[in-house]
Amino acid sequence: MTSHVRTPDGLLVPKGHGRTLRAAAQQVTFKVTGDMSRVSSSFEVVVPPGFDVGAHVHARSEELFYVLEGELDMLAFEPRVRTGDDWRHWESRSGRRSVHAGPGTVVVVPPGCPHAFANRTGEPARMFFQASPPPDHERYFEELIEILDAGGPPDHEAIAELRARYDIEQLTPLRHEA
Repeated sequence: MTSHVRTPDGLLVPKGHGRTLRAAAQQVTFKVTGDMSRVSSSFEVVVPPGFDVGAHVHARSEELFYVLEGELDMLAFEPRVRTGDDWRHWESRSGRRSVHAGPGTVVVVPPGCPHAFANRTGEPARMFFQASPPPDHERYFEELIEILDAGGPPDHEAIAELRARYDIEQLTPLRHEA
């Protein structure tokens, strides 16, 4: 006798669908959450001009970034020295520097690897972002958008406390210069 195992259906999230969180400094649409996947959370992120997430590192999370539209400066390496407050001048032991990434660029960041992105152009950029394991980044984005939506310059103390709770060691400051 053959036993049949029922498998779950796949997930299809159409363009324009998903829960969207907005603040002047960032827009994040949740495409796949921890309720939908055991492996990762996935987001569509609009990065406005003047936004710099700041260099940071995760002890446990792995991330993937895919630039869909626009241009971003991106970094994903351990620098010779973690100095100053501007990661754009960092250099790896092998001579790597940050890159100017356009559509189609993919960046994979393993746990423990410093990384950053910034939009230094005058136009918004859009990227697909995946974080594993779920759902920490979902909760982080919810709380971050709340802080960024408060108006005025970012509350760096509140962001530092938030990041410490979600496996984010901040190396250079988050900035948003609209």
